[in-house]
Amino acid sequence: MATNPAVNGVASPCINICRMHAATGWCEGCLRTIDEIATWGRMDEAARVAMLDRLAPRRTAWRLLQDSGAAPIHPAPHGGRR
Repeated sequence: MATNPAVNGVASPCINICRMHAATGWCEGCLRTIDEIATWGRMDEAARVAMLDRLAPRRTAWRLLQDSGAAPIHPAPHGGRR
């Protein structure tokens, strides 16, 4: 896994599993939409923190999709489950 240098103190959630899930429109690695990924570099720190806050419920939904077999299970960073 590559390091995610922090810009303005907030590190990117990218974990280098960059593939869009057709049903959700989320990246299978970081769970952001393509628009969210594209605008990350232009966001200020407050917008980035708000983006990260929006990812928490997506992680819960993603785990449910994984458990149902509707989303792939990738190795998570540090051996944990995303």
